[in-house]
Amino acid sequence: FSLLLLNLEEYYFEQHRANHILHKGSHHERKIRGSLKICSKSAIFEPDAISQPIIKIPLRDCIKIGKHGENGANRHFTKAKSGSVSLIFSQVYFIKEHNVVAPYKIERGKMEYVFELDVPGKVEDVVETLLQLHRASCLDKLGDQTAMITAILQSRLARTSFDKNRFQNISEKLHMECKAEMVTPLVTNPGHVCITDTNLYFQPLNGYPKPVVQITLQDVRRIYKRRHGLMPLGLEVFCTEDDLCSDIYLKFYEPQDRDDLYFYIATYLEHHVAEHTAESYMLQWQRGHLSNYQYLLHLNNLADRSCNDLSQYPVFPWIIHDYSSSELDLSNPGTFRDLSKPVGALNKERLERLLTRYQEMPEPKFMYGSHYSSPGYVLFYLVRIAPEYMLCLQNGRFDNADRMFNSIAETWKNCLDGATDFKELIPEFYGDDVSFLVNSLKLDLGKRQGGQMVDDVELPPWASSPEDFLQKSKDALESNYVSEHLHEWIDLIFGYKQKGSGAVGAHNVFHPLTYEGGVDLNSIQDPDEKVAMLTQILEFGQTPKQLFVTPHPRRITPKFKSLSQTSSYNATMADSPGEESFEDLTEESKTLAWNNITKLQLHEHYKIHKEAVTGITVSRNGSSVFTTSQDSTLKMFSKESKMLQRSISFSNMALSSCLLLPGDATVITSSWDNNVYFYSIAFGRRQDTLMGHDDAVSKICWHDNRLYSASWDSTVKVWSGVPAEMPGTKRHHFDLLAELEHDVSVDTISLNPASTLLVSGTKEGTVNIWDLTTATLMHQIPCHSGIVCDTAFSPDSRHVLSTGADGCLNVIDVQTGMLISSMTSDEPQRCFVWDGNSVLSGSQSGELLVWDLLGAKISERIQGHTGAVTCIWMNEQCSSIITGGEDRQIIFWKLQY
Repeated sequence: FSLLLLNLEEYYFEQHRANHILHKGSHHERKIRGSLKICSKSAIFEPDAISQPIIKIPLRDCIKIGKHGENGANRHFTKAKSGSVSLIFSQVYFIKEHNVVAPYKIERGKMEYVFELDVPGKVEDVVETLLQLHRASCLDKLGDQTAMITAILQSRLARTSFDKNRFQNISEKLHMECKAEMVTPLVTNPGHVCITDTNLYFQPLNGYPKPVVQITLQDVRRIYKRRHGLMPLGLEVFCTEDDLCSDIYLKFYEPQDRDDLYFYIATYLEHHVAEHTAESYMLQWQRGHLSNYQYLLHLNNLADRSCNDLSQYPVFPWIIHDYSSSELDLSNPGTFRDLSKPVGALNKERLERLLTRYQEMPEPKFMYGSHYSSPGYVLFYLVRIAPEYMLCLQNGRFDNADRMFNSIAETWKNCLDGATDFKELIPEFYGDDVSFLVNSLKLDLGKRQGGQMVDDVELPPWASSPEDFLQKSKDALESNYVSEHLHEWIDLIFGYKQKGSGAVGAHNVFHPLTYEGGVDLNSIQDPDEKVAMLTQILEFGQTPKQLFVTPHPRRITPKFKSLSQTSSYNATMADSPGEESFEDLTEESKTLAWNNITKLQLHEHYKIHKEAVTGITVSRNGSSVFTTSQDSTLKMFSKESKMLQRSISFSNMALSSCLLLPGDATVITSSWDNNVYFYSIAFGRRQDTLMGHDDAVSKICWHDNRLYSASWDSTVKVWSGVPAEMPGTKRHHFDLLAELEHDVSVDTISLNPASTLLVSGTKEGTVNIWDLTTATLMHQIPCHSGIVCDTAFSPDSRHVLSTGADGCLNVIDVQTGMLISSMTSDEPQRCFVWDGNSVLSGSQSGELLVWDLLGAKISERIQGHTGAVTCIWMNEQCSSIITGGEDRQIIFWKLQY
């Protein structure tokens, strides 16, 4: 017996040990031992002997239900304590004879079956229950049937409660208890949910498949709220990070119960597990820490797709286009399906026919009359391992043998050419388990027109075995081509091309019923219509929840990286054998430094200013440290002699930042007096003043004879600085090349390594990304409440990190302008350095914080300044770090390897 023997939307209530009595009263009488199961639409008898079939009697086919011996002539022979139930009916199903999964056998004609209960006293109750359920299944209207069965179920649940003797531990504290159903594909099982301070329990009303299901809260890794039957009633709990299947899926009767339980578990998890959003997974995927397979799995999970709900089963793309070659060439783009188009748009001729129909259609229009994922499609692929699900879905029959999943190439061809076939794949095509491709259960799935039996799935010529097919499919999914184009498919299924004008433009419009919110079930008054509508939606397939409303960023593919590595490797070979190129050493030094960044130690500290330090820059050889401060001075400090060597003042206003020009002969400082000052180190004097702004200059950058200055006057200006021939002799000549206009004052700017992009942060919390080649604004992202403290590009220019007075650390995708990660701390992070994965930030309290962006956590707090850390400098090798603070100190930090 399994719940799959029930009809869709049917419940299994109770069971009684009994004998099925054949030929009652004659000398051929014999008894078959087993159990009689009372279900909401049928009576099922499961014999103990495996050779005997399970008997299923639909209640709506019953003519008479009663105690045996109550009706007519045989009353005199009945002993007073007869404990038999008699069913007279017109149709019966025989299932799983000899425990073989096969289409159900049906026998029609008037018959009587007698079941003798082990406990005669139960007969009255059983007959009463069967009569009540029989009345429900004989109602004309489907809606009335559902309502009556629901009422019977609810009254049963109300009469019982969770059995506290099932607790693991006597000291457990009960937190909440409520009614719910455990969801498995196609069937749900009602019972009681109970949560304590240590465990989550579910106790099925019928004790099937076991008296209680228990999950230890400590093992829980992820929880998701789910839409079940279009209603916000589901909750799914996972005790693993990457598994396809969850540990339990519950459906509640009240959204409030679901939300309370979710909140309780989420609060418990908050202290143990980092919460994952689509954005945090995206960042990990972009940076290569998640495979394409893992990322798609997480997106499916976040978009309400679950292995326990066949109408919302995880959806994966067709990747390979070539199912005819003897070798699969993953380096040839022609091997792959075009991921920027839905399946329905891959064949141009078919699409044109569909678009013609679409144009002539009245509103609401749709291009495709069937979906890319539905219960029927999922079981089409899985029939060899889930035959009982297929029989449950199709009323005890398999599909026609020619319409079965017989061959990969045939299925792909049908998806390209079929008039109504637009299905995508399921995760199993990229997993490790080959059983769905092999008829290992030796099922009789029928005979095809050509006379051959349906057996194993026919594989493409390039696959030598089912294992080889899955391995090559996995290789294809993780290939460079797919990594570069997967974001296009994500846009269609989970992103901005799923709905609206984006969907129309991408030829991605499905029937309105398949979209979340496409129909409001609560507004349908007629219960019949409501049940019919819900059934249609669940069988038809549903579009995933929309996760992104802007274009999805591309993955960072290691194409360029591997090129540079090979070229520097070749250069190394040309040098003498024992040497490595300098570039490689720098890369290695950086990696080593960032891997050990949490082991940063305070080395020396010096109080050299009278107010907060605002800028730090260091000569190429590391011997001279220049600092600026709100005390209006630029100081030159010798690292060797640990002595202050110079102190220069340009005006009585605060200085805001400083930098050294290449060649280490000139220091530039920006000031609150609206000017930028050039100081010649060799001649020890101010060499030049640029009066470039109408308000304080907040930050300056320099690259390739260009000066970039940000100001509270709401502009960032780009100047060409033609250097003087001889330091100190002649003045610089400046031309204004561009002016980047902002709405409010600009507090910080930063360049990408190639100086083709600039990021600015404003007083009101907006981050702006500018293209310097055209001096145009690419993206404007309002992502902080309050001032933006610091911004910087990642070394590969793919991401921008910003910190703000609101304590947030935000990661923005440069290509799309999407905010893809946001983490918070309880205080502002005033300044930072980062390598794309880890961040070292200086906080308001004076601590240095190390952040692991991919794990979304703070991995170390290091004590440093006694006031806010206001600036931070790191050398190119990332081996030397200096910070400045409001405590007027500069601190030299040492990395411990």
